[in-house]
Amino acid sequence: MIASTQTNHPMTGVQTNSGGIVNAPRQIETATARLKAAGLRITQPRIAILEAMIAFGQPASIEQIHGELSEDSCDLVTVYRCLAVFEELGLVRRSFFHNGTSLYEINLAGTNRYHVICKASNRVQEIDAETAAELRAAVGRIEEMLKARGYTDVSHMVEFFGVSPQVLRSAAELTPPPFPMPPR
Repeated sequence: MIASTQTNHPMTGVQTNSGGIVNAPRQIETATARLKAAGLRITQPRIAILEAMIAFGQPASIEQIHGELSEDSCDLVTVYRCLAVFEELGLVRRSFFHNGTSLYEINLAGTNRYHVICKASNRVQEIDAETAAELRAAVGRIEEMLKARGYTDVSHMVEFFGVSPQVLRSAAELTPPPFPMPPR
């Protein structure tokens, strides 16, 4: 667990580098309640990191999350430490780019969201609700089967990678036509 010397922060919006005010009281209240239940203090850096993740709205790298914070919120090491604690508590879910870079996503509902990550652009897109429901059902059956075989603390991580149709269309538009060969 991480101890902090920061003072408690009122649960209000925080200014991000992109200029917007993040204000998500219900999500912040849920997150802070879980932090309190775990015996952790509600500090300004923790609130700022949670608000930045909520504002980001999709999986983000630690550097991206840190970039959304105001300069005086906290340093990069604090972001690493807080995300490790948040992951341990189930407040965030970690996923990965195809190159191994960790991505973090707020996970207050406790339901895994599934994504496809473009190998060319690193764009992250959530899988549609119907497909995600089918995937959750299949993974749930596998987890239950493993529990029936005696496994405990069963979890999973599913990531999909591919080259998006948008990247393929852009590449096709940028590719010059083949050079004609002279007749023989």
